[in-house]
Amino acid sequence: MMASSSPHDRSRKDNDDDDDPVERMISRTGCAELHYAVQECMAEHQDWRVCQSQVQTFKDCMMNFQIARKEQLMKQLTSTESAPS
Repeated sequence: MMASSSPHDRSRKDNDDDDDPVERMISRTGCAELHYAVQECMAEHQDWRVCQSQVQTFKDCMMNFQIARKEQLMKQLTSTESAPS
């Protein structure tokens, strides 16, 4: 019995990704499904130019996450600075 070794096989158990820091980071952003769509497109077409819509959607998701994270960090920073000592 041979297990599938495809890196694009999303039927694996989630704990299989525990040793991959990139997978963990992307899953925290809420953009993981879009990342997988890029991977699947690339696996199917072997041409990043064909996958530009998937790449752009993933990029937009990551940018929105970064903006929201930056705003959250700025709020935390200003609330700690204005706290009375």
